[in-house]
Amino acid sequence: MAAEKKWLVFYTKSRNEKAAYRNLQKFGFEAFLPLHKVVRQWSDRKKKLEVPLFNSYIFVRDIEANIPEILKVPGLAWNIRHNGKPAVLPEKDYQNILRFIESGLTIEIGPTEDLQRGDKVEVMDGPLRGAVGFLSGDYNEEKFTIEIETINQVLKVSVDKRLLKKIE
Repeated sequence: MAAEKKWLVFYTKSRNEKAAYRNLQKFGFEAFLPLHKVVRQWSDRKKKLEVPLFNSYIFVRDIEANIPEILKVPGLAWNIRHNGKPAVLPEKDYQNILRFIESGLTIEIGPTEDLQRGDKVEVMDGPLRGAVGFLSGDYNEEKFTIEIETINQVLKVSVDKRLLKKIE
């Protein structure tokens, strides 16, 4: 029986996410680099840019046995590990990231250790319906937090608190 392909998590060289993504595709790997739009201010102008959602992180859908081959791709630094095993982005978290990006909602990123965790909630309506996460006490009462603990990152998405239902 063939091993199941999973979204393996890799760390790229600094500011090398897009180049690593192109190289992965060039070598025939199925890669995922979530990007979001931000506005950057310079002294003379503002510009919209597409930047990685997770700095220095990229995801490759493959089997664990191929990690040494994947690491030969230019731009990659190492494979992220979690509890002594290669870190995996669960399929439901992959789908949530896609939904967040497609929703057009404002997205902020931060490390999990910077958060004060609050009530566990579920989104009851809208494009994120069914997503489960935690309210953040650090930002404001309307922030909805989805934690992706396997990569030690957190997505924070602004959601009207009237659309949230507390769950146990």
